[in-house]
Amino acid sequence: MEEEKKSESKHWKETLFAKKKHGALRMTEEEMAACESFCKDYMSFLNHAKTEREACTEVESLLQEHGFVSFIPGMSLKTGDKIYRNNRGKAIIAAIIGTAPITEGVRLCAAHIDSPRLDLKQNPLYEDSELALFKTHYYGGIKKYQWAAIPLSLHGVIVKADGTKITVNVGEAEEDPVFCVTDLLPHLAQEQMKRPSSSIIRGEELNLLIGSMPFKKEEESESVKLNLLHILYEKYGITESDFVSAELEVVPAFPVKEIGFDRSMIGGYGHDDRVCAYPALRALLDSNTPEHTAVVILTDKEETGSDGNTGLCSSYLKYFMEDLADCFGAKGRHVLHASQCLSADVNAAFDPTFPDVMERNNCAYLNHGVCVTKFTGARGKSGTSDASAEFVGTIRQLLDTENVVWQTGELGKVDGGGGGTVAAYIANLDVDTIDVGVPVLCMHAPFEVVSKIDVYMTYRAFFVFMAS
Repeated sequence: MEEEKKSESKHWKETLFAKKKHGALRMTEEEMAACESFCKDYMSFLNHAKTEREACTEVESLLQEHGFVSFIPGMSLKTGDKIYRNNRGKAIIAAIIGTAPITEGVRLCAAHIDSPRLDLKQNPLYEDSELALFKTHYYGGIKKYQWAAIPLSLHGVIVKADGTKITVNVGEAEEDPVFCVTDLLPHLAQEQMKRPSSSIIRGEELNLLIGSMPFKKEEESESVKLNLLHILYEKYGITESDFVSAELEVVPAFPVKEIGFDRSMIGGYGHDDRVCAYPALRALLDSNTPEHTAVVILTDKEETGSDGNTGLCSSYLKYFMEDLADCFGAKGRHVLHASQCLSADVNAAFDPTFPDVMERNNCAYLNHGVCVTKFTGARGKSGTSDASAEFVGTIRQLLDTENVVWQTGELGKVDGGGGGTVAAYIANLDVDTIDVGVPVLCMHAPFEVVSKIDVYMTYRAFFVFMAS
């Protein structure tokens, strides 16, 4: 009798309880092999796309290799056509025209390609105590102390007075020098260590060390600064005034690496959010002719609020959709109303070292698959678009039917904080939208960690969504 009761209990537990299981226990050997192959490609992409401009360049190159052409408003389009629009070299939209009428809506995936970093100020170069340094201004939410005493590289563009644009990338090649933000040694840091953690390194102390040699060994004031400007003039043909019209970004110099004896994870800079951008792009590239027109938007400025003409608070997505609808004699607002969107952004993974910030039943875990987040925002859901139960049900059914390993999550305890994505800005266009992406450890740090399984399952989620 007791055994029958246990058997019945087991039956109903299996029937009624939500199933939470490590992704590796749910995947075939073939899927694990495909996962490894996909993540190898992703790691290569991440190594070559450390800034939004570099990501945009890499993406445009891949699009062109796969037959995508630049979109011209009013151009004739038919099923299977592949088009894209590059927004100022910092954001990009790509689409494949589906078999269904455009009025039935599109399947949209939206990710951002900017990441937290240090930016050079407009007048950055100075000399102090015979050392040359760059003044920086941090971009996005960072723990400032994490950026001291690590190797850093310099990426970006300089526009000279005559309009010539120069591309800069120093610190990535084996033979390149690197740079760093200095920190105090522990023996002399007694007063520094009394500061709150947010001020252990202050914003104005994020100064990038770039040189120490005087110009031709001459005893002249600011001779080290002069030597650095001379080096830059010889290499790029620039003067100090040209920094005013430059966009130079300081990012970690180290490459992406596998993590763990089992090589199950990937560590590197910029997972947030290129770890969703690349799977979204690949899902589009790997699609044949979808039923509904598939659209991927890779945007800029998310880490600073999505403002500006390359961020999603701008109208460039809306205008693209209007131009696309016009090609078929439809209205953009009708297309948007019928559309569905996966806001492809990361979520915080549970960290057993810091469990107190999470509510265990409602957070994401490494290796449990792509994370579906119904709502973001902070505390009282401030700033969230909060997907409807109907749309959550649609996505849930799709992922289950296609055997995609997935989970749900939210960004910390209710009173603990929170964060936003681009979901709200797309939902504001009258589009059904939900957040779907990769759980991340050490988010916003110079070295973030993700699971290979979660990366691959995010790609699978985007792929089946575009095919739906």
